[in-house]
Amino acid sequence: MSLPCSRTRWVSDFFSYETTKSVVVKSWVVGVVNRCVQLLILSYFVGSGAKVPGVLTGLGVPGLLTGRCVPYNATLRTCEIQGWCPPEVDTVDVPVMLEAENFTLLIKNSIRFPLFGFEKTNLPPPGSGVELGRCRFHPQLQPLCPILRLGDVARLAGQDFPALAATGGVLGIKMGWVCDLARAWERCLPRYSFTRLDSLARTPAPGYNFRHARYYRWPDGSERRTLIKAFGIRFDVLVYGNAGKFGIVPTLINTVAAFTSIGVGTVLCDIILLNFLKGAEHYKARKFEEVSEASVPATPSACPPGALGTCSRDKQSTDSGTFSLGL
Repeated sequence: MSLPCSRTRWVSDFFSYETTKSVVVKSWVVGVVNRCVQLLILSYFVGSGAKVPGVLTGLGVPGLLTGRCVPYNATLRTCEIQGWCPPEVDTVDVPVMLEAENFTLLIKNSIRFPLFGFEKTNLPPPGSGVELGRCRFHPQLQPLCPILRLGDVARLAGQDFPALAATGGVLGIKMGWVCDLARAWERCLPRYSFTRLDSLARTPAPGYNFRHARYYRWPDGSERRTLIKAFGIRFDVLVYGNAGKFGIVPTLINTVAAFTSIGVGTVLCDIILLNFLKGAEHYKARKFEEVSEASVPATPSACPPGALGTCSRDKQSTDSGTFSLGL
């Protein structure tokens, strides 16, 4: 009989809150020891490298901090690191890719819809009026030319090419094939759009750049390296497609499925009416009726010709079984 009580107590203990209780000890011995330990800890952090101005937290340095404070010049001191010498200069005064603004990019792509036996390439066919060797993509004048100028790609993506050339970046070239194959297949043409894929909010390393080093050893046995920081503009071509064609059989199947799905509304309304509304039992009594096998009247047989006065006929009900209920 004590099980419910213990279970209630367990629930009450589980949803309780515990707080720390502080006790102030008025003791000279304990107080002096406490303050001495605190002063030793503070002196360790403050006294070490006292001549270095500021506190270093999350500092990005090209090496490992040794903990020593060494002279930087005649007036300043700095933290010593263990790393490659000289340290890396992480600044670029002149963008190295400004000349690439007039470079061109040729995109060759083909798409296939095997369900319809359709295949096409983005290269303009002969006789289309587009000369592949001389055309340059333009969203209004030359929308089908597959040769794109890099400066135009950056501009259509909403980017400034000199700023992009300074840090690099990732640009996306979207090629969409949205075709209605019930019409002329020659009207299935690609559509180009442009966007920037990398995030400009990356403070530590914005843009698209990376480092790689070449290591070698000098005759005196010392190890040397040449550190190269490379900047680049990467282009990702994203192709997507969707095609459709009119067919009488799929149309009939979808039409029948649409009309059949209308019955789902009736089922949902019945579930709400018979289970959740007030007076559901009353609605159930009106909607469902139990009829036993013994109460089903037999099929009336024909009366003999001479027994019209004594033969009783079963009366047929005119009740349709429909009720009107006010909600």
